[in-house]
Amino acid sequence: MLDVSLHANVSDRWVWLRDPSEGYSVRGSYQLLTTKDNPLADPAASLIWHNQVPLKVSIFAWRLLRDRLPTKSNLVHRQIISSETSLCVSDCGLVETSHHLFLSCNIFSSLWPLVRHWLGIIGVDTNIIADHFLQFVHLTGGGKAKRSFLQLIWLLCVWVVGFME
Repeated sequence: MLDVSLHANVSDRWVWLRDPSEGYSVRGSYQLLTTKDNPLADPAASLIWHNQVPLKVSIFAWRLLRDRLPTKSNLVHRQIISSETSLCVSDCGLVETSHHLFLSCNIFSSLWPLVRHWLGIIGVDTNIIADHFLQFVHLTGGGKAKRSFLQLIWLLCVWVVGFME
């Protein structure tokens, strides 16, 4: 339980945690967004922009990481299709979401263990797409070339799964 005390004579105010004494400023926001140790930066998002990957594949992965693909669940949410048609294209009986298609559907998610076996890598899949990407890229702990190769493999796999369904 939080220890909060309310006082009648004290006014509420917003506090900018990056600079509580001075408060919010455009300069402070700019510095936050442009520093290397930006806590808001998404490490997975920076890995999708690979110079050997077609832009359309990187954009697809970017949309996947933000749950902006036209899955049936998202189409229902936007009232484009009815909720009765929201089940996965694989006929597994579950709602088609990005998470389901890429990580938990018995048909499509079976790709990941096969790819790891092909690469000779042992691993376990996570339940969050961005974490899955980061884990896959850093599975072997190898050098930059190996991580770049694993980035390419992951991006190719999600591109293929995205167009299989």
